[in-house]
Amino acid sequence: MSFHVIATDGAARRGRLVTAHGVVDTPAFMPVGTRGTVKALGPDDLRAAGASIVLANTYHLFEKPGHELIRELGGLHRFMGWDGPILTDSGGFQVFSLAKVRKITEEGARFRSPVDGQERMLTPELAVEVQHALGADVIHPLDECLAYPATAEAAERSLALTLRWARRSLETHRRAAVPSKLFGIVQGGTDEGLRRRAVDETVALGFDGYAIGGLAVGEPKPTMYDLTELTARVLPREQPRYLMGAGKPEDLVESVARGIDMFDCVLPTRNARNGQAFTAEGALTIKQARFARDASPLDATCGCYTCRTFSRAYLRHLFVSDELLVHRLLSLHNVSFFLALMARMREAIASGEFGAFRTRFFATYQVSSALIPD
Repeated sequence: MSFHVIATDGAARRGRLVTAHGVVDTPAFMPVGTRGTVKALGPDDLRAAGASIVLANTYHLFEKPGHELIRELGGLHRFMGWDGPILTDSGGFQVFSLAKVRKITEEGARFRSPVDGQERMLTPELAVEVQHALGADVIHPLDECLAYPATAEAAERSLALTLRWARRSLETHRRAAVPSKLFGIVQGGTDEGLRRRAVDETVALGFDGYAIGGLAVGEPKPTMYDLTELTARVLPREQPRYLMGAGKPEDLVESVARGIDMFDCVLPTRNARNGQAFTAEGALTIKQARFARDASPLDATCGCYTCRTFSRAYLRHLFVSDELLVHRLLSLHNVSFFLALMARMREAIASGEFGAFRTRFFATYQVSSALIPD
């Protein structure tokens, strides 16, 4: 794997990540395929939407169908029919999202399985071994994603544990002769001093790239932006920077402005399944009665299959009739919208016009906090 910064405009970076399974132009958005599939979409849909890399979830694939089965069947690329790059997370987000059914110890995270109710221990060593079995291009060490808010004592304890797990993960990875590249995860809660310490100690270990974790977990938006800017500013310039889990369109634009290269989020497909579409003017909820006779596309500026072919009226009809097709059509549009947004940002950075692009984006895009829950 190699990464090169091709152009900059302020802190915004235009880069290129080269992996064994293909090239990723950055800044890039990764559609989330938690269980080896981006919900409602096939690999051909993802390619048509402009995807170059997808994310899969270590913990859920460990649970079902199991990493050994996937290894036996040729690895995750072959298993899910996706020949492009794959990034896997560490399982650390499940430490946050499944807090009611897990216990954290020095050894690792012990989960009560949502599949069969059995207890399973995910250690830093096993998390890396699972990702090696999957054959992902970019992998991550097990970490603790701390909930917000957290006390200073809890944040310091959590960071120390994440750093110890990082060392164990790195040792396991270096012993294996695999092409996967391991990104370190920078934690530290919302304390600026801990974030700086996290960067210093994580970078000193010598990872192939760096992820920023523990943000977009309920903290105020200004806090997330300030910590993103602080962390990105002190990370190595020559290595990729990945902001984990942040994915509202406005967050993508603001985080690219602060030097982030890679993103993932479930919003495009999760909100599509709940009837929400992202457009150049903001998000709309397709079930609303005002769309019943609307012959226009979801977004007149979008060139995706959904917008080229179907009206808002038809999509509303599908949604209120509980027709499964609507999940695919709205998901395809939303993923296309996110990927097109990234492409426009790459062009703006390359031409030295990112500031103007950012101004135009917020002049038309109506930011809404009323995103539909899963």
